[in-house]
Amino acid sequence: MPIYQTAHYQVQPDAVEEIKHAIEDFVGYVAVNEPGSTLYAAWQQQDDPTRFVHLFIFADADAQHTHGNSDAVRRFESVYTPRLVGGPVVFTDYQLVASNVP
Repeated sequence: MPIYQTAHYQVQPDAVEEIKHAIEDFVGYVAVNEPGSTLYAAWQQQDDPTRFVHLFIFADADAQHTHGNSDAVRRFESVYTPRLVGGPVVFTDYQLVASNVP
């Protein structure tokens, strides 16, 4: 059963470009190395560029576990964690109700 999840966080203003580059590298890794991560998208808030949300769809719990325990996650965390403001990353799980994507 797929797992739908978001991650919300905010970074220091002077860290935005560094975080965006880290996101691009990280998502590139996910695309090549994690076939069970069927969607991984990162969005930046338009009216506050210090805020980001990541959208995940994992094929199943094994895919989520593989993702969460990768060296790439640890590298990404080492970049953003010291730059967080307003609290830690907030992860939220969801159930799919409807979608226009097959």
